Amino acid sequence: MKSARQVAFEALLKVHRDGAYSNLAVDSLLKENSGLDERDKAFVCNLVYGTLDRLMLIDYNLGLYLNQPVRKLKPELHTILRMGTYQLLFMDKVPSRAAVNESVNLAKVNKSSFAASLVNAVLRRVSDNGLRLPEGDEKDPSFLSIKYSCPEWILSLWIDAYGFENAVALAEKALEAPNVVIRANTTKISADELIWKLAEEGVISEKTTVAKDALILSNTGSVEEFEAYKEGLFHAQDIASQICCMALDPKPGETVFDMCSAPGGKAFTIAETMENKGIVRAFDVYQSRVELIKGGAERLGLENVFSYLSDASIFNENYGFADRILCDVPCSGLGIIRRKPEIRFKSRNDIDNLPELQYRILCNSVKYLKDGGRIVYSTCTLNPKENSEVCDRFLAEHPEFSAVEIMPDLPRYSDNDKYLTLMPHIHSTDGFFVAAFCKNGGNK
Repeated sequence: MKSARQVAFEALLKVHRDGAYSNLAVDSLLKENSGLDERDKAFVCNLVYGTLDRLMLIDYNLGLYLNQPVRKLKPELHTILRMGTYQLLFMDKVPSRAAVNESVNLAKVNKSSFAASLVNAVLRRVSDNGLRLPEGDEKDPSFLSIKYSCPEWILSLWIDAYGFENAVALAEKALEAPNVVIRANTTKISADELIWKLAEEGVISEKTTVAKDALILSNTGSVEEFEAYKEGLFHAQDIASQICCMALDPKPGETVFDMCSAPGGKAFTIAETMENKGIVRAFDVYQSRVELIKGGAERLGLENVFSYLSDASIFNENYGFADRILCDVPCSGLGIIRRKPEIRFKSRNDIDNLPELQYRILCNSVKYLKDGGRIVYSTCTLNPKENSEVCDRFLAEHPEFSAVEIMPDLPRYSDNDKYLTLMPHIHSTDGFFVAAFCKNGGNK
């Protein structure tokens, strides 16, 4: 059986060399190596996600002791050095000797035996000298970029959009592990009953004050292993996504469209809020993801969810009309970096075309909306060009729509936040943007 470090190495190599998504790489390898105990699985997750979180800071420290730029290292060697450095600098419970020796052993069996002595020498220097930061102005984006392992362009974007203090707080929060949050399937069980059900499985959970059917879990591994999950008593969903569904405010018996639905969490919350009555049409552009929605709805016993293969930017008159529409568009994901740390290494060019796509999807979506109906536009990013600027343009070009105030009791990061921007350090949620509009004077 492979060791936990070998599994972590293979996951990180897939991300580094092949551009794999970290969560998919980890999940796949843990399933392949199911013989690992829960402690080893936790170690793998900590090592993989922690290394990715601190990648720029790790590479800066490695660069102090190498005679060549870190970017020129072979992927296998680079990955091993990164893992070893993370263990030495950030995993207090791992003895330094073990971190160095196990890294040398990884080198010997993963196409890097030629560099075993280099691994030993570099990591010993990292161990001896501890964490190092560059000299310079601590408010300079170049310094902050290394300290928080966050590209300068993202920091500059956040500073310009939200101010220096919020930008730093966002960068700090991006290094923390997110809460594990679930939503009780209220068609089967209440949140209070689910607390007791989970306690029988040794899981501690507590309710939140913002989303009444949400539970925050502690001392837990994969939620898919719980009997309560297999019985369809809940689905995993961050509070931000639940707030998004609350902003839509669906009613039993209505017809609701979820335009970019997969993997389906919001469609499920909407269907549960509707007491399994009415119709929820959930669309996605990829068949494999449509199947995820279908499977999730079946597990939860939600008979009012219907999934379709469909491009949200193209109108299809066969779908009919909806009372409410959720338009949770594809985005840059800058609000969920702590869940998918590789997002931070996108280039700015990767997101330049997104606002136009987002606007096209929003404009197409409203063609399905009945008079008086409500549409919610949302993203899991923190970037005004994808958020408020899309919404401002929409209102300017669609006079039949008006903005609806949502969740007025929730704090705003600024008095200028006329929609709702959720921030991890303010709301204890993922970073998220939500705006709601009603058609022709409606206020459903």
